[in-house]
Amino acid sequence: MPMAASGGTYRWHRTRRSLRATAGAARCSDQHLPVPQSLMSCFTDFDAILQTASVGDSATRPIYLDAQSTTPVDPRVLDAMLPFLTNQYGNPHSKTHAYGWESEAAVETARAHIGALIGADAKEMILTSGATESNNMSLKGVARFYGAKKKHVITTQTEHKCVLDSARKLQEEGFEVTYLPVQSNGLISMQELEAALRPDTCVVSIMAVNNEIGVIQPLAEIGALLKTKGAQLAKSAGLSGKPLFHTDAAQAVGKIELDVDKMGIDLMSLSSHKIYGPKGVGACYVRRRPRVRMEPLINGGGQERGLRSGTLAPHLVVGFGEAARLAKVEMKYDHAHISYLADRLKTRLLGAIDHVLINGDEASHYPGCTNLSFQYVEGESLLMALKDICLSSGSACTSASLEPSYVLRALGLDDENAHSSLRFGIGRFTTQEEVDYVAEKIIKVVERLREMSPLYEMVQEGIDLKTIQWSG
Repeated sequence: MPMAASGGTYRWHRTRRSLRATAGAARCSDQHLPVPQSLMSCFTDFDAILQTASVGDSATRPIYLDAQSTTPVDPRVLDAMLPFLTNQYGNPHSKTHAYGWESEAAVETARAHIGALIGADAKEMILTSGATESNNMSLKGVARFYGAKKKHVITTQTEHKCVLDSARKLQEEGFEVTYLPVQSNGLISMQELEAALRPDTCVVSIMAVNNEIGVIQPLAEIGALLKTKGAQLAKSAGLSGKPLFHTDAAQAVGKIELDVDKMGIDLMSLSSHKIYGPKGVGACYVRRRPRVRMEPLINGGGQERGLRSGTLAPHLVVGFGEAARLAKVEMKYDHAHISYLADRLKTRLLGAIDHVLINGDEASHYPGCTNLSFQYVEGESLLMALKDICLSSGSACTSASLEPSYVLRALGLDDENAHSSLRFGIGRFTTQEEVDYVAEKIIKVVERLREMSPLYEMVQEGIDLKTIQWSG
């Protein structure tokens, strides 16, 4: 990245569809952020790729198609946050002066916007650091509170790692956990869920939209089953209450219609940075009527109904609230825009490349998360050949691992097909030009890599690879 030796300046340009920052020593009328000399070396190793600090400009930056990992902050969200990083810096828990009052009012307005996005009351929204914390408090907090009489937890094999690790932690504490398998399309079997229910089941945690394959689970059906069969089982054993229904909705909120009452959801995890808000803030919906009880993970000043102590960061909460407000207003537009681009991408790829698997159910599916396996091509090699495109071969939280995706393996894919997968994360700021470029680039790269693949050559000759006895 070219910068003056004595330091540089970022000039931020805010528009509807992009955020651009260009480096330069000269001052102009835009907002300037000086870059210390000590940080200059941090930028210089990526000159070939990161030419300017811009988002969504394929001429100067890699094309970003990893919206399941994170999304850029919407410029309108940034505008809402800025006052709370400058002159409106009061502690929202300070009740004795105007600085605290104005911060508290802003936090409560944001809380209402977040709740409205899922059909919840503002008082039911517990603000957290993100979906990982919300998932932890939902599983551990509920299980530990009801654990004296109810020691059984149900989840699925394709949950986010923080849910699976929380479940394993509960197993260490003496709880029994059932990990439901999924069908080859990624959906759970309602019959298997019903069979897994027990009188002592305290919480069922099933993800709303899967972060790797975009499959939408039947939330309303699950909620109805727990209300009927779950409650009957508990009553038969002399226990009160149905199993509580928790869903990790980090990838669903703001993207599909959600209503906690209509779907029978008792706990829901939300994340700001998945809906064009800032990182470091999220929320946990905790039903008030009938009241959901849990043990807090963080003790202290008793903030957030005593469930999550600690001083809130008003600028983050306000950003989250504005992102939620925008998501509710623009959900139909965003969905139509993303659906069009996803269909265009799949049509071009599937029309030009053979032996491509679509991972996950095609009907019950969020289009912004498309997972394809390009058979006879190693996924990591494909990613390395696409340096100007930001894609993922799985969850960002486990992308450091060379193991094939446990989500794809749960669908029944073998290691080879799981390793050959790419996840395409299309978002609000993705353009048609970017999608067309990505499709053409992948077509060329896959063709080139397959030319070097003896396995693909054998398949082209009509040889069934499953019939070959491999030595070693």
